[in-house]
Amino acid sequence: MSFLDSIKARAKSDKKTIVLPETGDMRTLNAAHAILKEEIADLILIGNREEILNKADSLNLEKAQIVDPQTFEEMNTYIEKLVELRGAKGMTTEKATELLQKDSLFLGVMMVKMGKADGMVAGAVNSTANVLRPSLQILKTAKGTKLVSSFFLMDVPNCDLGSKGIFVFSDCGLNQNPNSEELAAIADSSAKSFKQLVGEEPIVAMLSHSTYGSAKHADVDKVVEATRIAKAEYPELTVDGELQLDAAIVPEVGAAKAPESKVAGKANVLVFPDLDAGNIGYKLVQRLAKAQAYGPITQGIAKPVNDLSRGCSADDIVGVVAVTAVQAQNN
Repeated sequence: MSFLDSIKARAKSDKKTIVLPETGDMRTLNAAHAILKEEIADLILIGNREEILNKADSLNLEKAQIVDPQTFEEMNTYIEKLVELRGAKGMTTEKATELLQKDSLFLGVMMVKMGKADGMVAGAVNSTANVLRPSLQILKTAKGTKLVSSFFLMDVPNCDLGSKGIFVFSDCGLNQNPNSEELAAIADSSAKSFKQLVGEEPIVAMLSHSTYGSAKHADVDKVVEATRIAKAEYPELTVDGELQLDAAIVPEVGAAKAPESKVAGKANVLVFPDLDAGNIGYKLVQRLAKAQAYGPITQGIAKPVNDLSRGCSADDIVGVVAVTAVQAQNN
């Protein structure tokens, strides 16, 4: 069974409801058809019913619940709740009405907040900022979480490194230049995500262009300090750094460069020092190693809302919906 098949099986075992707000995009509708056919999740599609079904053509979306913002019978309750949540920030009944009727992302997040849906997946046509803005304003951060961050689940074919080719790469999609405390928080969240989704013990490497002082630079110092904070604040973590990528994942290199490390050569969770490194790193592995890259998946939001790459395929959306459903099982 492939990794994605195992995630789908877990999603099916305790089916959740996921809202898909980008119904004007054909990839979303193709993904919805596949999700319903495989019974991975129950779906709420936001948009005009006639337009969605006409665009879907021969696709079978009968089992999806379609919510039209213009005729949604619970809209007044949602408007009142949004004003309650955001009134201190200037939200009025008029503004809430316009927002929820015109912006399917806000309506989708409100459905998660109100318990009508267990999670949301979007980003095929919207930017990460647009997807996450309503999530952070309405759902906010999870209890005990210092920072919302993102990760990619990487499934590398024909690879015996990491967890049989499975890795978590963080942060590849959200935090531009995290400081040491933020990197430590990303390490903790990423380890929990790996445990939740992969089911194995996370081994976390704090990546750098240096291993154990082989280079001197302020960027190296940041990672060294992040490792110190992570070990102090999250003592249950198996974490080490600073480590170069090869020292982190290749046993022979790890043994040569950091023989005392419990992480070197064994890491399955890779924490990149900044967004440039993380984004470049995951795309290199995706394109050159032909890896499956699921994400960016958010961590640290009170309920799961996940972003998609705007270059995603329908299959990518199916995979992220399955991951989101598994995340929702633990909320």
